[in-house]
Amino acid sequence: MAHAETRRLPHLAASVAALLAFLPAVGAGASLAADEPTGLARAALNEDGACTTCHGASWPKPILSIYQTRHGARADSRTPACQSCHGPSDAHRENPGDKVDVVFGAKSKNISTADARNAACLSCHETRVLSRTDWVGSQHQTRGVTCTSCHEIHTPNQRVLDKATQSEVCFACHKEQRAQTHRISTHPLRAGRMACSDCHNPHGSTGPKLLVKETVNDTCYTCHAEKRGPFLWEHAPASDDCTNCHTPHGSNNTPLLKVRAPWLCQQCHAPSGHPTNAYSAANLPGGEVAISGTTLAGGVASGAPENPAPQLLLRGCNNCHVQVHGSNHPGGALLLR
Repeated sequence: MAHAETRRLPHLAASVAALLAFLPAVGAGASLAADEPTGLARAALNEDGACTTCHGASWPKPILSIYQTRHGARADSRTPACQSCHGPSDAHRENPGDKVDVVFGAKSKNISTADARNAACLSCHETRVLSRTDWVGSQHQTRGVTCTSCHEIHTPNQRVLDKATQSEVCFACHKEQRAQTHRISTHPLRAGRMACSDCHNPHGSTGPKLLVKETVNDTCYTCHAEKRGPFLWEHAPASDDCTNCHTPHGSNNTPLLKVRAPWLCQQCHAPSGHPTNAYSAANLPGGEVAISGTTLAGGVASGAPENPAPQLLLRGCNNCHVQVHGSNHPGGALLLR
């Protein structure tokens, strides 16, 4: 047996050597095949050649960089050609002084209408590719916003598709929301840990305010799942709409509250309930009620500036009513536990 195995070793070594010699040739052939454009890609590039002959690397605006994007993947049959977006533009091809059929440049004096520009994009994106079936009739569409208002088609790295920079694209129009994100309590938009599109669908939605879900609460629950419930004891404003108490883009009252407690709570809980005092700034030190000891809006103060209403001094309703979103405790009817 030992002699037989010894006789086979030279043959085995020769086979391995032949295989190793063959592999580089196969790799080289595969590399050459990968470098060669397919028939589909070659036909698409030839079609684009009518445009890139003039609009090449020396053109003032970056044109050829589109081949670094999904819109430039010529081996994909879904990829548009130049004429797919800009139209056949026969007059422009015969006389470069004439404009193309569809002009997207925001600063161009020949810019096409918003409907014409959007129609060029929707020819693919309405149904076939990343369908935007809710775009027509959406708030953005009815206000004249176009796809190219946000998207930079020829740019490999679009700001609107990057979580760290997307909000700046949105803030170009939504300036009030930009200001709100600079308040002390805010979602981490400026930190790049979330994007506007985590909550909003800019291409249209069946929910309010272009939200990604059908309701405000369902949108919030995608992150704040612990607030969903169901609870044995529910807090009606919380289960109805999160924005009854919170302002989502930013607030000077943590955590994203519209007004700090107890004033926030007293918008619903009138003085006829607990507590019986309607607290306001008049109850703070130096306030009208704290100084005079008189009754103001149903509230009776101590009459001493140095002893204001304790509910307003470093305290709030949720110091006791800690389960403001709802409770599953058998004794949690008052949301105390």
